[in-house]
Amino acid sequence: MSLTGALSSAISALNSQSQSLAMISDNIANADTTGYKTTSAMFANLVTASNSSQSYTSGGVTVSGRANITQQGLLAATTNATDVAIQGSGFFVTSDATTGGSTYYTRNGAFTTDNAGYLVNNGYYLEGWRTDADGNVASGAGLTSINTQVASTSGSATTKTTIAANLPADAAISTTTDPVTFTSSMTVYDSLGTANSMQITWEKTAANTWKASFGAPTLASDSSTTTASAPTDTVEITFNSDGSLASTTPSPPTVAITGWTDGAVDSNITLNLGTVGKTDGLTQYSSGETTPAVDLTSISSDGLAYGKLSSISVGKNGMVDATYSNGQTIAIYKIAVATFSDPNGLVAHSDGMYSSTVDSGNATLQGSGQNGAGTIYGSELESSTTDTSGQFSSMISAQQAYSAASQVITTVNKMFDTLISAVR
Repeated sequence: MSLTGALSSAISALNSQSQSLAMISDNIANADTTGYKTTSAMFANLVTASNSSQSYTSGGVTVSGRANITQQGLLAATTNATDVAIQGSGFFVTSDATTGGSTYYTRNGAFTTDNAGYLVNNGYYLEGWRTDADGNVASGAGLTSINTQVASTSGSATTKTTIAANLPADAAISTTTDPVTFTSSMTVYDSLGTANSMQITWEKTAANTWKASFGAPTLASDSSTTTASAPTDTVEITFNSDGSLASTTPSPPTVAITGWTDGAVDSNITLNLGTVGKTDGLTQYSSGETTPAVDLTSISSDGLAYGKLSSISVGKNGMVDATYSNGQTIAIYKIAVATFSDPNGLVAHSDGMYSSTVDSGNATLQGSGQNGAGTIYGSELESSTTDTSGQFSSMISAQQAYSAASQVITTVNKMFDTLISAVR
């Protein structure tokens, strides 16, 4: 019997159970920490020598912490549009500086917009790829800190106008000496988001044939102010005998506007006048009126007026969307998801941050839900994986083991006293 071995084994038990309790304490303390992953105590026996049926040499126990980094926490809805969570594998990529900083990875998606427009969490900046308005990442684009102010204003030029109207079949044919025309107006936005009005002149040139010409644009707010040169384009329109559209020349019809007085780039507008052989756009039916007139059903143009950034949100696909006061919403960034061959090999840091190691391998960057990466959800956060009831159970077990080990020390102490008394 080795009293010193028993004493050493009991001391190792006290040390190991103390460390286990420290892990349990950390887990309970972070029961409400966003994205927190629990640490489990993993015990392993120590063997100091070979044992036989005649002798036994105690070794003791050691403990190590296992971070359950891959454990999925529940997703909880929030009221913050820039909160994000990942359902599945992967981590958000962050940097501790807007440029040139060290890279860290996290599941804590509680990001807010700072006064410079960056999405930040405890001093760490969320990273993603810059996109065009349709959400497409440019070829070769690298990760960058997401700055919501890269497009703080909005405005887009008109590129397409759809017209649905009835041109009166009972209108007189226009001649040089007796011109007969009808007018409509369409809204046109230039590339700077300025709203303009442009007049369309309809003229019947022959039976079932019309011509459309266009006037110089004027400010929508002040029709006396001309804002560009009058287009030279004309569109010839023919109808079938049943009143449906037969053809347009050119096809498709376009209108070019040059010389914007506010410095906007030249505009090129494609007109959608309907489907050939159908009545979903322009038609030619008798008006039945003493004085025939163009009956405009609808006229709509794309393009938007100037607008200021009003809100930022994150969609399910990991797109950071900017919404403007003019009603436009466009994608400005795509959030990256980093995956690892062994996520449990990452090194943990404060604030729920991790850094890569040789064991974890290098990060592989994916889009939301792509190639095994988890799906990003906006306005949600991942809850802590701590189960307090389970932790209390582990704490009771650690306490009992610690008390038992202390009893071993007390017993060894008494046995040492007995041995010393016998020697005396």
